[in-house]
Amino acid sequence: MAVLDTDLDHILPSSVLPPFWAKLVVGSVAIVCFARSYDGDFVFDDSEAIVNNKVAGVVGRADLLCALFFLLSFLGYCKAFRESNKEGAHSSTFWVLLSIFLGAVAMLCKEQGITVLGLNAVFDILVIGRFNVLEIVQKVLHKDKSLENLGMLRNGGLLFRMTLLTSGGAGMLYVRWRIMGTGPPAFTEVDNPASFADSMLVRAINYNYYYSLNAWLLLCPWWLCFDWSMGCIPLIKSISDWRVIALAALWFCLIGLICQALCSEDGHKRRILTLGLGFLVIPFLPASNLFFRVGFVVAERVLYLPSVGYCVLLTFGFGALSKHTKKKKLIAAVVLGILFINTLRCVLRSGEWRSEEQLFRSALSVCPLNAKVHYNIGKNLADKGNQTAAIRYYREAVRLNPKYVHAMNNLGNILKERNELQEAEELLSLAVQIQPDFAAAWMNLGIVQNSLKRFEAAEQSYRTAIKHRRKYPDCYYNLGRLYADLNRHVDALNAWRNATVLKPEHSLAWNNMIILLDNTGNLAQAEAVGREALELIPNDHSLMFSLANVLGKSQKYKESEALFLKAIKANPNAASYHGNLAVLYHRWGHLDLAKKHYEISLQLDPTASGTKENYGLLRRKLELMQKKDV
Repeated sequence: MAVLDTDLDHILPSSVLPPFWAKLVVGSVAIVCFARSYDGDFVFDDSEAIVNNKVAGVVGRADLLCALFFLLSFLGYCKAFRESNKEGAHSSTFWVLLSIFLGAVAMLCKEQGITVLGLNAVFDILVIGRFNVLEIVQKVLHKDKSLENLGMLRNGGLLFRMTLLTSGGAGMLYVRWRIMGTGPPAFTEVDNPASFADSMLVRAINYNYYYSLNAWLLLCPWWLCFDWSMGCIPLIKSISDWRVIALAALWFCLIGLICQALCSEDGHKRRILTLGLGFLVIPFLPASNLFFRVGFVVAERVLYLPSVGYCVLLTFGFGALSKHTKKKKLIAAVVLGILFINTLRCVLRSGEWRSEEQLFRSALSVCPLNAKVHYNIGKNLADKGNQTAAIRYYREAVRLNPKYVHAMNNLGNILKERNELQEAEELLSLAVQIQPDFAAAWMNLGIVQNSLKRFEAAEQSYRTAIKHRRKYPDCYYNLGRLYADLNRHVDALNAWRNATVLKPEHSLAWNNMIILLDNTGNLAQAEAVGREALELIPNDHSLMFSLANVLGKSQKYKESEALFLKAIKANPNAASYHGNLAVLYHRWGHLDLAKKHYEISLQLDPTASGTKENYGLLRRKLELMQKKDV
């Protein structure tokens, strides 16, 4: 067995360029690759992970943070071997422990971060220690007694480091288990259809096909998609499917590389290939479905770390090729060509991430059978007000996946707004049959049933929604509207109060409480609720308007006027604000000001019959006053 080699520069060769220039070149290429998307919108998962997330937005950078700490952990482990020659075992142990700590941080960012411990172990045994697996296997098979004399097996330092790595890994898994619970997350068939296949053979074939797709994305990242689920990749159900060729190609290449890594007589070649394969395979293992079911078919983000191994293997391959050919300029041109093409692809792809519309439409050419792609395009169009086009994409999403309850819910919502209530009720009823705990669909079904005057069914739907999502302020708000329509005023007030308790900034619920109390003559209570609401939402002009109306009826004219003017300043084009202020001035006796605001209100909304009538009364009163003066 070879003596432990700590000269890592032979394994991880330095850059051809000086360190400063190497960093500058890499940084410049990275900026060029992603420059088009730096000023883009937050899209897809970013909306929930960053924009709407209140603890910290770094959750949206989990994969990049995991890759950062993964590489720092590996570099820390490498540092242990450099320091062992300089300062002894204590310094070496420190770097190993630091490496384990950084691995734990990587795991807390993303689960696959824990695999750095396995990579460190492989690196220590096979790369640093030059452990020749083929030689050991042959000696075991031949019962060679020289096996007992192998220095590697008697190396106390190696055993100590392996003990630290094993203990650290076990500790990480225990902490993760305590934090996350005993079981993995629950996934559905649309997330990972192969894992739900009854046949073990079908599962194995499709898993391997997914591996080949990931390998192809590393080699040729031209077909990229933000989501590969929901029928994007149809299952292989028979070995007669032509796609099994991809499996054969993948394992032909992998087996060839593994044989070279284990059997090559060139020790340096074995170590480079082992390092490259370690980086390529080990970080990918958590996404392989081998140990537990994952919630995706293909996820480009899990290839960040394996791409390091791909780069190592590619660089070694071109280096070996250049040694056996005189056409070194041609090899250099090919390498630069690959770099240019991949940079160009990054530039194009980063442009597609500038906005949700570009991102979602870019996926259509890659995954036209993916219901989620059509759903997201439909949602984006609906948010922009293009309901007709949104309906078309939602219908296609439901056609591709007849159990896609979120598409049914959104389609039902649009149909409800277009007053196509019958079909909306059918869609929403189907959605809650498929997923009985879908609280949003139950609430929307209640809204439709309320519009159809089916009040008992609507109340039951609202109650079911609240049963499945107890903290649901919008549902309490809609339940309150139902009770108000049925003249169940106390129940309505209780429902709206529940909405404001759960969501203190729920302006509509506060407003409805003020208006209902005002309409039923409870002016003192309406004023109290209005003041409470404005303390919580001080800049809400609609609340100012509602409270101003109550104060005016209570003859608190000065305070009412101040609130009306403040509301008008916040929303100057609201005709009703000017109209109601005019009524206040009319009552108060400030007739010229009343005339001014009546006229402004009618300019903004000439069809307001109440304002016209009040304005007519004011004009007649002013005319009578003028005649008396004459």
